[in-house]
Formats: sequence, structure tokens, C-alpha cells
Amino acid sequence: MIVALIVLIVIALVGIGLYNSLIGKKNQVNNAFSAIDVMLKKRFDLLPNLIETVKQYMNYEEGLLGKIVELRSKAVTGNISNEEKLEIDRQLSTSMKGLMVNVENYPDLKANHSFINLQTTWTESEEQIAAARRTYNASVTDYNNAIMMFPGSIVAGIMNYQAIDVLTNTEEERKNISAKELFNS
Repeated sequence: MIVALIVLIVIALVGIGLYNSLIGKKNQVNNAFSAIDVMLKKRFDLLPNLIETVKQYMNYEEGLLGKIVELRSKAVTGNISNEEKLEIDRQLSTSMKGLMVNVENYPDLKANHSFINLQTTWTESEEQIAAARRTYNASVTDYNNAIMMFPGSIVAGIMNYQAIDVLTNTEEERKNISAKELFNS
């Protein structure tokens, strides 16, 4: 009887430990995504100043600037899912790359102090988002390992925890950048 009671206590302690570990890993994933969200918000908030500075010089790029403003407006509405937010970020990054390439055609803009500062801040923001994505993917991998490996898989199954996809680049983002195509477009 005492042996059975000890076995039950050990099983209960292991179960509690696995449960707490899974909760901690899931919270870590949510926290890591929140860091990405904060960085995206910082970048979205940077856009109005960048657009106003660029608008003064780039009269012929109104279509591109309008698209960037539209994407930013969608991003800050607050009624979008995380997946939609990431998709908007991808589109915004592509548009901003086009904008930065077109800046080469405007020497006065390239020399503008405000623009140089905003461009530096934008680049720093890109680097911070990349670091936050790496942290998120590491947290997701840790979480996925915990829910897929035995005995965590038993507790995860009871809790109905599902694997989470890591953030990956799209096929378009994986392509080699062709300077010739960029300057001919």
C-alpha cells in the first residue's frame, strides 16, 4: 500500500512538473511574439515621418508612397490577426526596399539629414525585428520539442496543445536579389 502511494505521488509530481513546464514554454512563445509585435509597432510608427520626408523629394513615387501608407494603416488598425500582421510586414518590407532603391534617383534626398537619420533608424529596426524573429523561432522550437517528445506529449495531448509553425521566409524573400532587375524596374 505504501509503495503504491509513493508511486502515485511520484507520478503526480512528474505530471505537475511537465504541466508547469509546458505552460512556461507556451508563455515563452507568446512573449517572444510580443517582442516581434513591439518591434513592428515601432517600425510602423516610424513610417509617417519617413513618408513626409521622402514625399518632399519624390514627386514621381506617389503610387509607392500611397501603398506604404495604406499598408501602415492596415497594420495599426488593431483588428488583425498575428498572421495578417506578419503578411502586412512582408509586403511593407518589399515596398520599403523599392523605396530605398528609388532614393538613389534623388541626390538631394540622400543628402537630407532627417532622411539619413530615419534611414538609420529603419535599418536598426529591421535588425531588431530579425533578432526578435530568431528568438521567437527558438522559443517555438523549444515548445514544439516539449509537446512532441515523450512524456511531455502525453500531458500536451491532454491539454490539447498543438505544434506551432516557426516563422519562415517566403519564396520571394529567398530569391537572390538582382541589382540589374532592381534598377531596371
